Amino acid sequence: MLRKIKEMKSSIVFDKNVVEFVTVAAEYCSFMEQAEQKDRREIVSVLPKLLSLLYLKALMLPETETDYSMNLEEWVTEQDYDTLRAMLSAKLGSTDDYLEVFVEDMKYSDTPVLKTISEDLADIYQALKNFVHQFQSGLNDVMAESVAICADGFKTYWGQTLVNTMRAVHSIVSYNEDDDNSAECGYSDNELW
Repeated sequence: MLRKIKEMKSSIVFDKNVVEFVTVAAEYCSFMEQAEQKDRREIVSVLPKLLSLLYLKALMLPETETDYSMNLEEWVTEQDYDTLRAMLSAKLGSTDDYLEVFVEDMKYSDTPVLKTISEDLADIYQALKNFVHQFQSGLNDVMAESVAICADGFKTYWGQTLVNTMRAVHSIVSYNEDDDNSAECGYSDNELW
């Protein structure tokens, strides 16, 4: 029985879709960590591609279950989170804010809920950076549990956050003509990250 559980965890860890998701998650984290050296135009032109690929790869993760019995280490500190969020907010400037309708509080509010792209991106980063570090442990049990926790987080929180952020970023890419603080943010299909 124990051997069968270990084999199952090993097969999840080395599943093609998991490996591809890990690759895209690591790319997202790397892009966020290097965003300070990029201008707003470059950030906004890459985000739709990166976020949509991340969403697709997360959808393809195999079905897994977690009982949250392992206490996996979290790598992203509150200071890391706040630093990233503040830097992204400064980069995005006036385009950072957007109105959100897909939040539970909206049912009880007479006014729209204001969200920021920078906070959403930092939330996604936190979930993915913790996952990538846990996955890199090389321990099948930890790796399998990290996949299950990340997939569950995608279903319950950061997946919706990602979709909402894509909508807000799309608005910047498509309707940026009136923003004189930024260059054109359009991009071509041939442009690579």
